[in-house]
Amino acid sequence: MTSVENGVLILHTEQDDLLSGIQAAGQIIADSDRFAFVYLAENEEEYVYLYLEEPMWQDLKSALEKGMPVMARGTERTLELHQFQEELQYLVENIQGNGNYGDEMVAKVEAVFFH
Repeated sequence: MTSVENGVLILHTEQDDLLSGIQAAGQIIADSDRFAFVYLAENEEEYVYLYLEEPMWQDLKSALEKGMPVMARGTERTLELHQFQEELQYLVENIQGNGNYGDEMVAKVEAVFFH
């Protein structure tokens, strides 16, 4: 679920423990099998994956177009997703027309971000 508060796109999660003790890594990768973007965060031991699946892509596109900051929010914790704009813009441009991501992923990204 997403919402916009004071010009910030909020990505809501009930997994508050997921946000505990992590820092934004400032990188987004694609998971073509799940049709998702994955924002990387990290704790002292490992990466933590924040999945941004297809149903929220329209909200991500809107945040890109409006230059909104993006935050993940649990019930008690909030994490600003640093470099979100730059990373997502770069990734969707890289996916556009690039069969390496799989035809279906390319088609889905193009349908949302380039139409």
